[in-house]
Amino acid sequence: MSPKKDIARTKTHWSLLLILLIASGTFAHAEDYVLEQDVMVPMRDGVRLATDIYRPVRDGKPLEEALPVILTRLPYNKQGGKTMGAYYATHGYVFVAQDTRGRYNSEGIWHMLTDDGRDGVDCAAWIGQQSWCNGKIGMIGTSYVGGTQHALALAGAPELKTVIPVDAMSNLGRQSLRNAGAFELRFWNWIFLNAGRGSRAAHDSGTAEVLAEMAGQRFTYLDNMPTRRAVTPLKLAPEYEDWLISAMEHGANDEFWAQNNIVDAPEKYKDIPVYLVSGWYDSWAGNNTANFMALSPTIKGPVYLIMGPWIHGQQSGYAHGQVSFGKEAAIADQWAWRQQWYDHWLKGIDNSVGKSDPFKTSVRIFVMGTGDGGKDEQGRLQHGGSWRNEHEWPLARTEYTDFYLQADGGLSRAKPQHEAAVTQFQFDPQNPVPTIGGNISSNNDILLQGAWDQKGGPHVWNFQQPIPISARNDVLVFQSEPLEQDLEVTGEIEVRLFASSSAIDTDFTAKLLDVYPPSADWPGGFDLNIGDGIVRGRFRESLQKEVFMKPGEAYEFTIKLYPTSNVFKKGHRIRVDVSSSNFPRFDVNPNTGEPLNRHRLTNVATQTIYHDASRPSRIVLPVIPPSPVQ
Repeated sequence: MSPKKDIARTKTHWSLLLILLIASGTFAHAEDYVLEQDVMVPMRDGVRLATDIYRPVRDGKPLEEALPVILTRLPYNKQGGKTMGAYYATHGYVFVAQDTRGRYNSEGIWHMLTDDGRDGVDCAAWIGQQSWCNGKIGMIGTSYVGGTQHALALAGAPELKTVIPVDAMSNLGRQSLRNAGAFELRFWNWIFLNAGRGSRAAHDSGTAEVLAEMAGQRFTYLDNMPTRRAVTPLKLAPEYEDWLISAMEHGANDEFWAQNNIVDAPEKYKDIPVYLVSGWYDSWAGNNTANFMALSPTIKGPVYLIMGPWIHGQQSGYAHGQVSFGKEAAIADQWAWRQQWYDHWLKGIDNSVGKSDPFKTSVRIFVMGTGDGGKDEQGRLQHGGSWRNEHEWPLARTEYTDFYLQADGGLSRAKPQHEAAVTQFQFDPQNPVPTIGGNISSNNDILLQGAWDQKGGPHVWNFQQPIPISARNDVLVFQSEPLEQDLEVTGEIEVRLFASSSAIDTDFTAKLLDVYPPSADWPGGFDLNIGDGIVRGRFRESLQKEVFMKPGEAYEFTIKLYPTSNVFKKGHRIRVDVSSSNFPRFDVNPNTGEPLNRHRLTNVATQTIYHDASRPSRIVLPVIPPSPVQ
């Protein structure tokens, strides 16, 4: 989260506190609930975690009845749970918020998620022993806090009865912290911002000031990658430096990334009702659908999935980046729909679950792209869309369709017939292709979230020129002719790229775009990013093992893009951009083959893309046939 958003969030929480709470010792009383703050709950190793407990009140006293509990475990300061706590404590639940190990008021040393399975089990056991708990716990939370839900479900806590993980951390070595071997720099950014907020180091005001200064110089540190041990102020927060450097040096998807690896071990997940929530422009979109595909056949659940047109944690919004998807896209009341789920599974209430939206079917998706394409009052592209209920993911009626990259820059269903057709470009790690929107977890001064016209300008710190990204010599553009009819693409997407390089290790990237034609509102058209992906050459064969390339030898690379649901309208073009960098979305490959994050050199690589009969590079689109006319 950006510093501005963090400040705004803190102000909101304190305003709510002043309105609702009256301090009295360790208790803060409101009319309908009582809050017990900073209860230090012991873990099995003696470390104590700070915990706030919100309980309903009757006749001015805490309700003695044993109730189900809604639990959130978070590294972002448990005081941020006041809105949720007030809501659920006044709707028949006890609400418990806990600072995770080593964060804010909790003791111990922070580690990225790895303690949250054990600590979650100990926390749940403690809750289950309290007189105000009936032994049933549901969990709530987004992002890292969704990850603590997965961690507890994988640890199998007996008291845990259901979870609603939103944009949740999982499958960290697959398409999350590492993405097909590349490192997602949003987590570099997370460490630089959070090492000085809520950490052990931040308890000393002088150290906190130094770390805040470091965070303020992130642009300069990005220009001096890689980040090394013991040479930046990050050394003052040693557990944060150790995790970051270790993560950036560790590319293989192995035991290092085992925590919350659901895809490779779904049988470890507790058999409970699960509602998976994410958005097409969220950083965890691919993991959310992957988790649904892994868990649905493994546990009885039931397992539900909802995917909106959202960016990270913004399910109540309908406009993201430069694009509006229509007010229908937003879930306005973020607490009430969750309460329906909890009431059903924790209280046994016969309600809307399984009967009406958003619970009518196991899969609910927002199909983007059916808007009028005009400009709204805020100057945003009206891409539009609508909700649709489905029963599985991917959709059973999908027609996987190859669109081939043509030698002349075209993109069509016609497989190339000629031989030895190639396109070459040079990839200079000192001048990477800039990121303009996409599946980013936080909107800040370094990364833009969501849907954007792929054009530079003052809003893109590393591409200030107001020119289209397609004008760069290191971006290969392949686009279709204007479509003769609407084409819906819904599902998982892959680019299968035949390529070679002069380097023994390099990256290849791909991006899918919906190209709007020129119009009165958009005289230059609008190049809308739909999804992107990357693959690091040394991990082309397996995410578990590095195998270097032979310079000049052609290989087939599979680039997994993020899932989507989008209607490419009549008159639009489908476009695929191919390059070798997307910065600062991903770390930049130096093309040298040096150990990850330890390079001192960079090389300019000559990249060769093949699109001929024997090496037909293509994007595989999950096309959904139009519904028959009733």
